[in-house]
Amino acid sequence: MATKHELSEAEEAGWLAFVGALDRVAIERCEVSGFEGEWSIKDMVGHIGAWHAEAVQVFEQIRVGTFRAEPLDLDAMNARFVEANRDQPIDVVRAESAASRTRFLQEFDQLEELTPDAEEWFVESGARHYEEHLPALLSWADGPASSPDA
Repeated sequence: MATKHELSEAEEAGWLAFVGALDRVAIERCEVSGFEGEWSIKDMVGHIGAWHAEAVQVFEQIRVGTFRAEPLDLDAMNARFVEANRDQPIDVVRAESAASRTRFLQEFDQLEELTPDAEEWFVESGARHYEEHLPALLSWADGPASSPDA
């Protein structure tokens, strides 16, 4: 198992790469559907922030000893996260995602013990999650304005 410091460094590096790629996307392309299926960049950014918020709740539960691992309906949760941000402009979604990440890091830092569940939630909602979406984000940022895959 990695240390909290090692995990935090990997998360920071992943976040910087993710935000760097996001900053390369023209603002007018952030709400265009077709990024990773029917999603837009805005949908994906909201999705990242929502998973940070979910992890915050898990870390709080781990810290106070009430966490119980249960199966998650990822598709339903992702749909709910995207819908929650549907009417928000990209600037608001980006700000909320960044704020959610801040709480994610704060709550992770408060954990006295790094449990396997805490490590999994931190990695899956952080570094691995950014890495999962980064190739499509880079393609979208570098592609022609009409299509992310052209």
